[in-house]
Amino acid sequence: MALAHAILAILLDHPCSGYDLRKRFEGSVGFFWQASFQQIYRELNKLEEEGWLSAETIHQQHRPDKKVYCVTKRGEDSLKAWIAAPCEIAPIKDDLLVKAFSGYAVPRETFLAELRHHQTQHQERLAVYQQIEQQFFPQPQALPMKEKFRYLTLLNGIQFETAWLIWCEDAIALLEASPANEAIEP
Repeated sequence: MALAHAILAILLDHPCSGYDLRKRFEGSVGFFWQASFQQIYRELNKLEEEGWLSAETIHQQHRPDKKVYCVTKRGEDSLKAWIAAPCEIAPIKDDLLVKAFSGYAVPRETFLAELRHHQTQHQERLAVYQQIEQQFFPQPQALPMKEKFRYLTLLNGIQFETAWLIWCEDAIALLEASPANEAIEP
């Protein structure tokens, strides 16, 4: 997915400034698509140049002027075409899995500490997702269709973190059950 499509998706319903877009980004697609403030502003400028966004400059007293961005018909058509096109499964790039592949090269406790660290991070992220679910999506079946689609991304996050926690628990149990003096064959 290109950053352009993430921006178009956020702006589709609600025009906003670059600053407000960044805040909305962090609280929505930012959970599964990372972008810096500079990347977002650079992309906003490109999208405006390509005619996918229009911008209105708002003059403010005692503050710098701000631009409010809105998706154009051309931008909406591009987003719809992108949504309709098939996409491939994203390749996995995960440092922990590379470490797990060769974790036998360090003392078992060293790798167990890394697993516990990741387990804690996944527990914390899952708690955030569950809090969002309780606050904004307490009854998913009762949601309007647009909100059901937004909920799907949260549901994916909840299930993703849950799967990681199960894997961490299984990995820790497997390694802890192994004899401490088990020989390691290279």
